[in-house]
Amino acid sequence: MTAVPGYDHAAVHYRGDEELLAVAVPFLERGLAAGEPTLVSLEPERAELVRAALPPSARVEYLSTRDLYARPAAAIRSYRELLAGFVAGGAAGISIFGEIPPAAIDTSWDWWARYEAAVNHAYGEFPLRSVCAYDTRTTPGHVLDDVARTHPFVATPGGHEANTGYVDPLSFLTGPRPMTPLPIEHTAPRAELADPSPGDARRAVLATAPVDLPAAEVDDLVLAVSEIVDNALRHGRPPVRVRIWAGAGQMVVSVHDAGPGPADPFAGLLPAERRVGGRGLWIAHQICSEVALHRDETGFTARLTAGRPW
Repeated sequence: MTAVPGYDHAAVHYRGDEELLAVAVPFLERGLAAGEPTLVSLEPERAELVRAALPPSARVEYLSTRDLYARPAAAIRSYRELLAGFVAGGAAGISIFGEIPPAAIDTSWDWWARYEAAVNHAYGEFPLRSVCAYDTRTTPGHVLDDVARTHPFVATPGGHEANTGYVDPLSFLTGPRPMTPLPIEHTAPRAELADPSPGDARRAVLATAPVDLPAAEVDDLVLAVSEIVDNALRHGRPPVRVRIWAGAGQMVVSVHDAGPGPADPFAGLLPAERRVGGRGLWIAHQICSEVALHRDETGFTARLTAGRPW
């Protein structure tokens, strides 16, 4: 059977194990009955709950959320490789039931919200049906609002229904989004630079790095900041302002310019050629602890973090 491209991306809101299983089990059973690769990517306790509810003979593959969800861009790359392998092996459909780890939701939701929007495009070439599970007892309201805007379908025990609150990924990704300050941003920056060269920015990061932040993370942040400052100088509008915060085991760097930001709404989450100015954001998304992007009437800001500043 030939695979028919098209991503069916659904969300389920649940308030307890019974509600989760009421959607997960029939969804997975439909995939198994169709002979599709059928996968679960849940935190261990919920993965075991699902495993126990399925027949012992169920040929379900269980993926580690720790491995998959380190960073959104890495998750997209890993999933695309996985999906392409299934299609190359003859799969006409693929079913995945998963969740973004609650710890990632609590600490770095901004780039995971962009992930949920971007995958509607990034996985569109694959014959994929997926359900993203969100526990309404622990998921903040603003996150659930974004979930409603980034999933074209709602999962129910009977299947997927159209979601009237869905927003096209291009609109979601290019619209203004609030950027909640990290705790360290409520303190005075260790350094502020006006229109710095990439070299100036690199030296400033190195000069302010805390001694207890691993050298590899400092090196990654130096590279990311250099790339983003170069982007701002080449593709943004002056003035370019860099601010650096540093504390115990953490660093935060914001790079602001007066331009509108990258024209590509998927910049950072999907690979881009250097000529279109997306390579710097792509690199930053691969190596930083978090990357937050913000547009407002003053311009565009990229906030890069190292360590765990939340």
